[in-house]
Formats: sequence, C-alpha cells, structure tokens
Amino acid sequence: MASKPLGFYQRLQQLSLPAQQAFMAALCERLLPNYVLYEQTAGQGDSHTLRTVLSLVWERLSVPSASIDFARQAEKLADCEPPPEDDSFGARRALDAVVSISALLDTLQGESPEAVLDVSRTSRAGVRAFIELTEGEEDAQKLALLIRDHPLMADENDFQDAVLDEVSDARLDVAALKALRQLGRNGGVSNLGLSLDDD
Repeated sequence: MASKPLGFYQRLQQLSLPAQQAFMAALCERLLPNYVLYEQTAGQGDSHTLRTVLSLVWERLSVPSASIDFARQAEKLADCEPPPEDDSFGARRALDAVVSISALLDTLQGESPEAVLDVSRTSRAGVRAFIELTEGEEDAQKLALLIRDHPLMADENDFQDAVLDEVSDARLDVAALKALRQLGRNGGVSNLGLSLDDD
C-alpha cells in the first residue's frame, strides 16, 4: 500500500531549521507591506527597523557565521508593535508582521519548534480576517465557503506551497535565498493583495 503523502504542516515540520527559517523569512517579506501601510495611515510605527531586522535574518541565512545579536534585534522589534489600545484592522495586520518576525528571531536564538507553523497560520489568518472584513457575510457556513474559494485565499495557499517547494527542493545557497526573498517580496504586494504606491 502506498504511503499517504505528507500534509502541508507535516512537510513544514520536517524541514531542516535553516529551511524553516527561509520559509518564515519569505512569508515575513510578504507581510511587511501591511505594516508599512499601517505606518502610513496611522502615522506611527517603524517599518525601517522591521526591514533592517529582516535583512539581518537573510544575511545570517546566507552567511551562517555572521555575528548578529538577535536578542538585541528582538528588543528593537518589540518597540515597533502598534499600541495595544489600537484595535483597528490595520494595527492587527501590522502586529502580524511584528509577531512573525519575532517568531523567526526566536528560532535564531534557540529552540522554537512551533514558530514555522505559527508564521504560516498567522499569514493565513490575516487573509481570512481580511475576507471577513471585506465580504461582510453573516452566515458562518456561507462565510467558510467564501473564504475557502476566495481568490486571495487561493493566492495565499499557492504562495505558501510555492515557498515550501522552493525551500524543500533547493540547496539554500546565496542564489536560492536571493530568489526566495524576491518571491517573498511578491512585487510589493502583501498577502492581503495590498501594495505600496511608492515601493
């Protein structure tokens, strides 16, 4: 009897740690425009720090011997969270970006076996919340079907599948990491289908 193919999350958990980190970094790249848009509309936030921290992660992935104080970077990142009293949709999606990069940093500082699953689910949950917000469907069953079949959710699933395939198949050399970062940047379009005018 043929063995059942592994599910998405099982495949994620079986990746080597550097492959998991590369997967998370690509997803974080795609979450960044949501943070930048929050910063532009709310007039608060520090996307420069988020970009810098993420660039340092890519540097470490490319040059494992690079000496980077990720505990210090994690402290800087914590200061970039939207204020807790801001319960707006934009603030929550900005927080998704911060939390996801924080989870990635956790893996660079020690054991954090669930981080890769958390980042994957956070990105999907943001898409789900955006569809709920924009479609305004009250019926839970209809909404579930709407989310499942929505182009944004299909795009999110395809994107995560593509990144997983890349990190599973490729030797994560400098060229592969560069291509992966480009994939994550997604032409400046976030997981919510939002893009920055100036990027």
